Amino acid sequence: MISLSRKEIEALIDLRNIAPAIEDAYRAASVGEVNLPPVGHITFPDLNADCHIKYGYLSGSESFVIKVATGFPTNTAQDLEKGNGLVLVMSAKTGAVQAVLHDEMLLTDVRTGIGGAIASRALARSDSQCVLIVGTGPQAQRQIEAHAALMPNPLRFELWGRNANRAGELVETLSKEFDVNNAKDLEKAAKRADIIVTATGATAPLIHSDWVKAGTHITAVGADAPGKQELDPALVARADLIAVDLVSQCLDHGEISHAFQAGLIRANDIIELGALLGSPQSGRSTDEQITLVDLTGIAAQDIAIASSILDAHAK
Repeated sequence: MISLSRKEIEALIDLRNIAPAIEDAYRAASVGEVNLPPVGHITFPDLNADCHIKYGYLSGSESFVIKVATGFPTNTAQDLEKGNGLVLVMSAKTGAVQAVLHDEMLLTDVRTGIGGAIASRALARSDSQCVLIVGTGPQAQRQIEAHAALMPNPLRFELWGRNANRAGELVETLSKEFDVNNAKDLEKAAKRADIIVTATGATAPLIHSDWVKAGTHITAVGADAPGKQELDPALVARADLIAVDLVSQCLDHGEISHAFQAGLIRANDIIELGALLGSPQSGRSTDEQITLVDLTGIAAQDIAIASSILDAHAK
C-alpha cells in the first residue's frame, strides 16, 4: 500500500499535467460515466465548520476514491490550518486500500483551483486580462496559481478580502511571483474586471448585479454547502450562460440554488461544464455575454487528481 505525506504529494503536483485529467473527469461525469453518490456533509455550527465526504467511481477504472475534507475557520486562532483531510484510493476489484494520500486538504485546494481556471478558460472572453479574486483563504492563492498557469493570456490580478489586513498580507506574498494588487473597493474592482472569481465562505451576496459589466465571466467556487452564497441572485438570473459542475448538486446547495429557489432561473437554463467542454460551440457566442460557472466540487475531480499523483509517483 502506498502512503504519501502532504510534502511528498506537493512535490508531485504539476498543474499543466493535471489539468487535462480534470477536464476529462468533467466530461466523463456529464455523460454518466462516473458514479457520484450524494455528498456527505457534517456541520459544526458552533464553530462555523464543516466536513465534506466525496466519493466516486469512474466506470472501467481499477480503483475508486473516497475523499474527506474539513474546514474549521477558528483554527487560525490556534495557529492551525483551516483545512485538513485525506484521500483513500481503493481497489474496485477487491475493496482493498491501495493508497492513502495524507494531503491535509492540499489536493482539494489544487483541484478546485484547476477547476476554476478550466471554467474561466472555457467561457471568458479571449482578450480577458484583469482577474478579480474575491477571498483571502487558501483557495484565493490556488485560483491565482491555476489561472496564471492555464489561461492563454498573461493576466493581472486584483484581490479583495473581507479582512483588509489579511488581504494586504496575501497580496504582498503573492506579488513576489504574480502580478497582484490589493483591491480596496470591491464594487470598483468588480466593474473593471474581465473575470471575477469568488472563493469565500460568505453566506450573503458579495457581488451585486449592477457591479458587473457586459462581457464579464464569473467563476464561483465558494458556495459548496447549504447556506453559502457569494452572488446576488439577480446577477445569476442576468447571466446569458450558466454552467455548473453537477446540475443536481448545484441546484441543491450551489451558488445558483438561491436564484433557482426564487424562481429566477430554470433547470433547463443550465449546462454542465463537462458537456460544454465536450461541445465548445455551446459556450460563449459574443463578447457582450455575461457567463457564469458554479462549482461545488465533484468526486470526479478527486479521482482525476489522485490518479495523476499516483501516476507521477510511479515514474
